[in-house]
Amino acid sequence: MLRKIILSVLGVALIIGAFIFANYLIDNKHKPKPVIPKVVKTVLVDTVKNTTIPIVIAANGNLTALQRVELYSEVQGLFKTGSKLFKPGQKFNRGETLIRIDASEYYASVQSAKSDLYNSIAAIMPDLRLDFPEVFQKWQTYLNGFDLNKTTPKLPEISGEKENYFITGRGIVSAFYNVKNLEQRLTKYRIIAPFSGILTEALVTEGTLVRNGQKLGEFINPSIYEMEVAVSKSFADVLKVGESVTLTSLDNTKTYEGKVSRVNGSIDATTQTITAYIAVEHSDLKEGMYLEANLNAEKVENAIEIDRNLLLDTQEIYVIKDSLLDVIAVRPAHFSNTSVVLRDVPNGTIILRKPVPGAYAGMHVKAASNSDKTSDSIQ
Repeated sequence: MLRKIILSVLGVALIIGAFIFANYLIDNKHKPKPVIPKVVKTVLVDTVKNTTIPIVIAANGNLTALQRVELYSEVQGLFKTGSKLFKPGQKFNRGETLIRIDASEYYASVQSAKSDLYNSIAAIMPDLRLDFPEVFQKWQTYLNGFDLNKTTPKLPEISGEKENYFITGRGIVSAFYNVKNLEQRLTKYRIIAPFSGILTEALVTEGTLVRNGQKLGEFINPSIYEMEVAVSKSFADVLKVGESVTLTSLDNTKTYEGKVSRVNGSIDATTQTITAYIAVEHSDLKEGMYLEANLNAEKVENAIEIDRNLLLDTQEIYVIKDSLLDVIAVRPAHFSNTSVVLRDVPNGTIILRKPVPGAYAGMHVKAASNSDKTSDSIQ
């Protein structure tokens, strides 16, 4: 009996507790939800002020010597020691001997041919005295001035048809040109510096047997260099010879002034670019040095330049109107790696200076105050 009473009391208590808990849940359901405060982002802004923007084309390349000679041998022989070593870095003045190849054997054959020419002319002198006394003296003067140790002088001018037949028939003219041909080849045993410069490559050393057609080295003029750059074909009509160009070293520590020396007349069909050549002179420059060039191509009137990340894919930019973001259509005039030039954006328009993550039209924003030095006019 007692057990039934206890169970009844517990049942009633459970029902009363459930009723109280249900009322508690109902009361909490009608409580107002907390209001989440609206976040207003502070953004960096600029005020548009249109002006003239110069278009600067960025390009880069390596320096090469404007005057360069690849040295090849046209004859065969032993490389003889000269007054200066034939080594990379060795300087030579214009007219100095770069390479001397032993020509003693060939020189003897040249002297033999010159002696034969002299003897041939001397053999016809008695006949000239008898048959052509009027031309005898000029040939006698030629013989008197003939020196085997000097370059063979030009033959006297033949004045008449009979004299021409006589001289040609004796083989004098053919012997003369044979000697001149040998003398011309003899000069190839000695390579002369065509300008003052420096050796950048030496592939042979003194005592080496040099063969015909063998490359011997490279010789450059280190006072003036040239850089080849590829520029978009859209600037083909604005690149002009003589335009000044600022060249910057890779570490941006030094700048050099160059000029456009040549512009290629054709466009590369593969890359659709045109090649321009920039000449530059400076004692610090070396061949192979990598430089960046800024070429002044043209000027865009009534334009501004902004960060390229501010331009949307839809050719629009964000502007601020009554603390809300909005978008306006723009006309890009030029793209660079980091910026874009826009035409005809209305003066006084307030635009973003830096991109805002998650930005959208209608977003509430607050322009940073001027005291923070974050707002300024853009041009």
